[in-house]
Amino acid sequence: MKKIVMTFVAAVMAVSASAQVYVGGNVGIASYDPGYEGSKSETVYSVLPEIGYSFDSDWAAGVAFGWSKGALRQNDLTFDSDMTHTFEVNPYVRYTAIKGKVVNVFVDGAFGYKHYNDLGNSWSLGLKPGVAVNVDKFSFVAHIGFVGYENFKPEGGDASSVWGVDFDGNNISLGVYYNF
Repeated sequence: MKKIVMTFVAAVMAVSASAQVYVGGNVGIASYDPGYEGSKSETVYSVLPEIGYSFDSDWAAGVAFGWSKGALRQNDLTFDSDMTHTFEVNPYVRYTAIKGKVVNVFVDGAFGYKHYNDLGNSWSLGLKPGVAVNVDKFSFVAHIGFVGYENFKPEGGDASSVWGVDFDGNNISLGVYYNF
């Protein structure tokens, strides 16, 4: 038993020695105009801090979580012109497919959950490709698109779901990480 415990401790220490923690996230702000008669512009924002753990140069895992205020949207269709506040949690596993000295190309296998105050919930499961530009201890990260399944369940209504690929210009997120 003692040999098993010591082997386990040595394995954990070996993985931890090559591991790297990173923190960062995304922040966004914009003006939203629904465009119908009598409507007014609203300020929309999102704050999504993120923490992750690189196991080696290929694999990492992390979670983004945060808050936003915006129009209820799913697949670029606005379901409600009213503004809503949300809370979301997005855990992921990242595989870096192409590694360069400065630029890495990766894909996140992600699960996302978002709660819209008084309006419903949504969740997604899929792949989010991305690119990272690494400068010293900072990484500038862009996620471009989504491939997978999304489901939206409004309060007191029927759920809607979508399978597909979404690589339009409105599905890009930018973030900054600090690598310890």
